[in-house]
Parts: sequence; C-alpha cells; structure tokens
Amino acid sequence: MGTSLMVQGTTSDAGKSVLVAGLARVLYRRGLSVVPFKPQNMALNSAVTADGGEIGRAQALQAAACGLEPHTDMNPVLLKPSSDQGAQVIIHGRPAAELDARAYHDYKPVAREAVLASHRRLTAQYAHVLVEGAGSPAEINLRAGDIANMGFAEAVDCPVILVADIDRGGVFAHLVGTLALLSETERARVQGFVINRFRGDVGLLQPGLDWLEQETGKPVLGVIPYLHGLYLDAEDALPREAMPEKAADALKVVVPALPRMSNHTDFDPLRLHPAVDLRFVGPGEALQPADLVILPGSKSVRADLAWLREQGWEAALQRHVRYGGKVLGICGGFQMLGHAVHDPDGVEGQLGTTPGLGWLEFETRLAPEKHLERVRGDRVLDREARVEGYEIHAGVTTGPGLERPLLQLEHGPDGARSEDDAVAGTYVHGVFDISDAAEALLHWAGMRSGMETGEDLATARERGLERLADTLEQHLDMDRILGLLETEREGPVA
Repeated sequence: MGTSLMVQGTTSDAGKSVLVAGLARVLYRRGLSVVPFKPQNMALNSAVTADGGEIGRAQALQAAACGLEPHTDMNPVLLKPSSDQGAQVIIHGRPAAELDARAYHDYKPVAREAVLASHRRLTAQYAHVLVEGAGSPAEINLRAGDIANMGFAEAVDCPVILVADIDRGGVFAHLVGTLALLSETERARVQGFVINRFRGDVGLLQPGLDWLEQETGKPVLGVIPYLHGLYLDAEDALPREAMPEKAADALKVVVPALPRMSNHTDFDPLRLHPAVDLRFVGPGEALQPADLVILPGSKSVRADLAWLREQGWEAALQRHVRYGGKVLGICGGFQMLGHAVHDPDGVEGQLGTTPGLGWLEFETRLAPEKHLERVRGDRVLDREARVEGYEIHAGVTTGPGLERPLLQLEHGPDGARSEDDAVAGTYVHGVFDISDAAEALLHWAGMRSGMETGEDLATARERGLERLADTLEQHLDMDRILGLLETEREGPVA
C-alpha cells in the first residue's frame, strides 16, 4: 500500500493546491510513483476526467504535474455551490444530490465511504498519495464528521504539513491559532509548516521562524517566495494578481463576473495572450468599452441571467452589438443567448422559464442528466483550426440557430452564430486553450492580422509547473518532506 502525506492550510487560498502540485512535480521528476487526492472540494471550476466524470480543476492540474490523466478517484466528493445555502453534490464524478448545508452534514457518512474507497484504490496503485485539505482544519463548526481535513487524516493515519499565506499578514497567528484549535492527536499529526508567498529578505523573517519553532516544537519546512507571473489553473477564486499592461491596440475583452460563474479558467489563455487585454467586470460596475464581451459558464443560468439584467448589462450588451462589438457565450453563457431557458424539473431550483437575450434562434431546456464529455475538432467558424475542450452542462438546446454552428467537432457541429456574425456561442469549455482555435475566434472578434499570437495553454501550464518545482527544490527541505512520505504508518484507524 502506498503512503500518504496531507497538505492542510490555515485559510482558504493559503497555497494548498499549489504546494501539492509543486510537490507532485518534484516527485514525478525524481521518477517516483505519485498521485494527487482531494477528499472533498468545493469549487465551480471543474474538469472532465478520463473515466467520464467531473472533478475539481485543481486536481486535474495536479494530475498533469504527476504525468497522469485526471480520474474521479482523485477528487471523490465535489461540491458545486448553486446558491449561498445549497450545492450540487458530486460523488465519484456524477451528480448525487442537491443539498443545503444541514442536509449535507447528514449526508457525510455516505460521502466518507466514497472518500475512503477512492483513497484505498489510489494507495493500491501508487507508491505515494499527496492529499490536499479544504479550507482550514480549525473550523470548529465543521469538525463533526469531517472528511476534508483532520477527520480524513485521522481516519487513514497520515502526517500533515500546514501551509499559511504570509502575503495577507498574520501568518504566525494563523499557524499558532490553528494548532491551538486542534485536538491533541491532531496537533501531533502536524509535522511542520510551510510559509507561502513571501516577499523580501528571508533573513529578516528568521527571528519569527525561530520563535515559531520554539513556541510549537515543530519545524518550518521552508519559505516559498512570491512567484510573480506564475501561471497555474486556479482552483476556484478569480486571479489575485493583475496581468501586465497590454499595448493600446490590444483586443479589448470583457467578461461579466457572474455570481455563479463556472470554469473561469476558460479565460486564462486570453489573460496570458500578449495581444489581448482581458478584464472581469463585477457587480456595480459599468460594462466597459470592448471589442468582445464573453458571457461565461454558470452553475445557475436563470439566476445569473436575472442578475445580469439587474446590473443593467442587457441594455449595455445591446448597445455593444449595435455599435459593432461581438458577443460570445460559453456553456451557460451560450444558453443565455437564445430565446428562453426552461427549467420544468427544477434542476437549478425554482421551476419556470426565463426569457433569454434573444440573439440566437434556439431555446434550452434544463435536464437532470448532466452531459460530461471531452471533445476535439478541426474547424472554428469557417477556418480549419484544431480545438480541444470539454462539455459540462445540464441543458438540451434546440432550434434553427444551431444550423449555423460555431465549431465542427468529431461528434458533430457545436454551438451557433447569428446571421450577421455578431453573436456566437458554444458548449465547449477550454475553447481558447489551443492557440489555433483561439486565434480564429480572436480574429472573428476584431484582432488585426499580424499581431503577436498566444501559445497553447498546456505549454504555459507545463512551464508553470516546472518553475514551481524548481522553486520548491530550492526553498523547501525536500529531504525532510520525502522522509514523511517514506515513513510507514500503522494504517487506517477507521
């Protein structure tokens, strides 16, 4: 059976996903058999796996770091928030229930069995399992029945590394306070600390590190510097770091940041593109002048469409198109472009119909069965271009507008475009990931010929993983960390 090492964080976005991805690449480069695992993830960024299921996007990234195809065992429980109170519960890649927080608490024994079953399968196949926690282990109200942090670590008897983000301040309070809120056995399980996103002279931090080790009796395993410009797929939150200023003649792209926006990683290739100036527009902000507006995916299409209208953006979008701008919809954003979104089964909550924006001649009926598929094709608009991506949607779209598809995929046409070519949409997430497809869409949106082109997202991701692994090799005590992975444990206690 393989050994496991768990990375937990003092807060959300402390650096757990990045640390696991970096450690995974370090071990992979050393020729070790390693696999990522996150028992429970809450995120609206997801990926389709080789076995046709859905997992968190971060685990797909970590799989790439290990040289593996993503699999549903890497993230057996995925929670996709559909409101402030409820979420879709995905078990082993498939929707299992729509539950509020209290109902999910009662459902945890079922989720726990799924988690432990996946972990057993992974430890039977791989020598080392790198486990990522969720949020913080010190959330007192979530301790009962925990499967995401210490509850899991105790069940499988694995050591824990605790990571904290110094860039936001209070790093010593976060680490010591987290330990103070753990039980005695859980504190003993923590084998050391990693401090993330440090700027400046580490020598000036040394007195604090010495105090931390003396106060807790636990080692600091390393201090990771702030890596400016590092690209890795985000687990859920929008990017924190602003991109460099683009040239004045760059193509202006605006994306409304919908409340339940899903898979915003669709726009990473545009953020990285040297000739594209991409901006997210939040609540209360006016829709900025742009060449292209992209309506993103949504976990709650009807609610997000109502919210978009409340912001006054429907009228702004109409002006944008009237004066020559282009609009592209992806997945839920594509559904918004038709005449109506029907929900007769209450897939997203309340039964009913919401009028669409009416630019494309089709209607969408939301259905309980989710469509999950990896796709590829060879044509974008009327241009030969390689395209690869994946579909994750619960809608069936029908109408004459589909007779003018946006993409030609191996399984047939996809998407639609208006007669005047001002508005288009697709069900394919990752439609910009391959530079061929991205350039075809950007030229449709108004990019001038001869401008600098982007690169495939996989190339940027691979460069980021290598840079991260190099940094960890330099700044972490890798011998000590590898020692934790090589330690034989007594085995699961439950």
